[in-house]
Amino acid sequence: MTATELPAEVAGPRFEGRRGRWVGASVPRHEDPRLLTGRGRFVDDITLPGMLHAGFVRATVAHGHLTGVDLTATRAVSGVVAAFDAGDLALGDVVALLDRPAEEFTPTAMPVLAKDKVRFVGEPVAIVIARDPYAVEDGIEAAVVACDPLAAVVDEPSALAAATTVHDGAPDNVLLDVSMFDTPGVDEGFAEAAGDGPEGSSTRGGCVVEVTTRSGRQNALPLETRGAVASWDARDDQLLVQTCTQVPHQVRTMVARCLGVPERTVRVTVPDMGGGFGQKCVVGREEIAVAAVARRLHRPVKWIEDRREALTAGFLAREQHYDTRAAFDADGRITALAVDVVCDMGAYSCYPFTAGIEPLMASAEMPSVYRVPAYRVRGRAITTNKAPTAPYRGVSRPQYVTAIERVMEKAARALDLDPVELRRRNVITEFPYTGVNAVTYDPGTYRESLDLAEETLRSEGWFGARDGGDRHLGIGFCCFSERTGYGSEAFAKRRMTVVPGFDLSEIRMDTTGAVVVTSGTMNHGQSHETTFAQIVADRLGIDVARVKLRQGDTERIAYGWGTFASRSVTIGGSAVALASERLGELLCRIAAHLLETRPENVAMDGSGGVIVVDDPARRLSYEDIADVAYLRSHLLPKDVEPTLTATASFDVPGDGTFSNATHAVVVEVDPGTGQVRILRYVCVEDCGVVIHPQVVDGQCRGGIAQGIAGALFEEVTYDEHGEPSAASFIDYLVPTATEIPDVSITHLETPCAFTENGAKGAGEGGTIGAPAAVLNAVNDALRHTGVELDTTPIHPATVLDALEGTP
Repeated sequence: MTATELPAEVAGPRFEGRRGRWVGASVPRHEDPRLLTGRGRFVDDITLPGMLHAGFVRATVAHGHLTGVDLTATRAVSGVVAAFDAGDLALGDVVALLDRPAEEFTPTAMPVLAKDKVRFVGEPVAIVIARDPYAVEDGIEAAVVACDPLAAVVDEPSALAAATTVHDGAPDNVLLDVSMFDTPGVDEGFAEAAGDGPEGSSTRGGCVVEVTTRSGRQNALPLETRGAVASWDARDDQLLVQTCTQVPHQVRTMVARCLGVPERTVRVTVPDMGGGFGQKCVVGREEIAVAAVARRLHRPVKWIEDRREALTAGFLAREQHYDTRAAFDADGRITALAVDVVCDMGAYSCYPFTAGIEPLMASAEMPSVYRVPAYRVRGRAITTNKAPTAPYRGVSRPQYVTAIERVMEKAARALDLDPVELRRRNVITEFPYTGVNAVTYDPGTYRESLDLAEETLRSEGWFGARDGGDRHLGIGFCCFSERTGYGSEAFAKRRMTVVPGFDLSEIRMDTTGAVVVTSGTMNHGQSHETTFAQIVADRLGIDVARVKLRQGDTERIAYGWGTFASRSVTIGGSAVALASERLGELLCRIAAHLLETRPENVAMDGSGGVIVVDDPARRLSYEDIADVAYLRSHLLPKDVEPTLTATASFDVPGDGTFSNATHAVVVEVDPGTGQVRILRYVCVEDCGVVIHPQVVDGQCRGGIAQGIAGALFEEVTYDEHGEPSAASFIDYLVPTATEIPDVSITHLETPCAFTENGAKGAGEGGTIGAPAAVLNAVNDALRHTGVELDTTPIHPATVLDALEGTP
């Protein structure tokens, strides 16, 4: 779908000139020469004179009263310079808050180093500083930690039973309990669908279906683990923290607060970063501890998380449970939806999003792409003795989409309808659409993506192969939307006391006509250096090679919210576009003065200059204009300052914008091993204007790989004592290239009406749709068994039990 096929208010003049030479082209990535030839610079590549190394003494029990930390032997280890516990450093706690009453939300105070109690295996208790990493490990082994163990809260039943409490302030082990929606008509919808018979009957032609879905706990697994190098500059009275974070300004804020110093004395910079996926968009306690020690010792200190720490003590995600009930009328249209969401958030709230991030996300967006007239939801965040939960690519959407998509499958069977046809009858088709969840959806291609995905599989003969052969083949669909570019208004609805949203950009042109542009977003694999340069180049009519992006420095960028929730191009890119336009206006104003004509009689010519509209032969290049602006400023108009700089901010209004997609999957189940093999994967997606098609394809494929990982492979489990089972990749199963299929991607294009470039986000959609599509396909392959699977990951043993008739 193109802009010309959209309503006038969407396809109007706002998008004239938004595509030029660069936007929409898969140009060579600016980042590639550096990263592919080993010239990238990551945190662990940083070496400073006199640098020391840090490591953490970590809790070996999941729950217990901390009665003593003896670091005497540690400090005597050869090469150890210092060792500190919580009492030595006396730092403030990390506290994330919601502006909600006490009956809805209970905050947690996460100490930088554990104080009176340990709450999960791997919680940092002390920090050891030594001349090399080997001495650090020796020092850690010499530490003596005394702890009186307590019973561990390791799952939802034990948490809600509350025989043991993780936090004294949360005696019921519930950190958030919010019933966000209970609209009129829910009870009536269920009563009419069920008739006089039991639930599940169809005495009036409709039906009520119930689904209980669960997802396993996962690790985001960025290729580069967490790390930080902190150093103290006595001359500038400033602490420099170089770390791999998605949110440098939020790290600066929390480091300053925990150390009790003004923010001006803390500078955070981010070098190249090897992935984040949301795990690095929260503030970790380790980087605060490293900063505190560097300031105390006046020596550079480096900490690099090892993979065991990353798997057991790093931020985790995903462990969720949904009880979903839905009512349908005789025509297969949904009439009511009721959901109970429970999210296991581990031991602490993450900063700045709090423990409410997953249940609030699910509660607000559960109706997904469907017209739901009546909706009731309760969302809870429970605390357990596990590593804390942070956002991970998709944030609850893979889980609530799985729940609603399983509802669609079960309802189709109950009503004897094709599952795609049932979706077709319920999907949103008229826009803008304001849902029962008080969210307004901007135009998308929900029906079109569903139809095209189905048509693709039918034309390739997969339905015939499934129905006509003796192989265990299954076909699964998932139709979903991805809210992207959450602005301040959208986050404020969650009642966060820290409200992300806007982004800032500054652009400067030098005397050669090249530009440097800043953004408060934070690249960690999304090709910002390339895509933002494309936006700037088209707005100013210059070559992308003449654009340099600067990010990840709290001294250079006034403020920024970093990168998460597919906000970079939608919000950061819009700020960059606006700043570029303002610079263009300034260039035209100066050129008009120098060419002795009216400002409205000049225009940028698209090739690095400004022309007189009615006499195009009269032209000034940007270099000509810059020469005057900087080197002969006496020639400038009297009211123009001698600079070629422009700034802009941008915040998405209202509820943000929605990308959408349909995923269609064909799987084969091996009856001998229970293994699931994906034979075909089709993705039809719409993320608005595509800035760089190859980059978007990469985002889709990478997200789908992570979604497949959650559907079939990855899970962190715990024993009854709270000991994590997956401390290495031997136990934590990560899919390889042999398990991930080729993915065909088709782009539809519905420009967003209120981002400056027409783009919607594309970062999380692949992960959102894959679990449900794979799960539905596996259930289709097992349709003859009468067994239905509603838990991910799908284990081969579970599949074998289904094939062998085990209930």
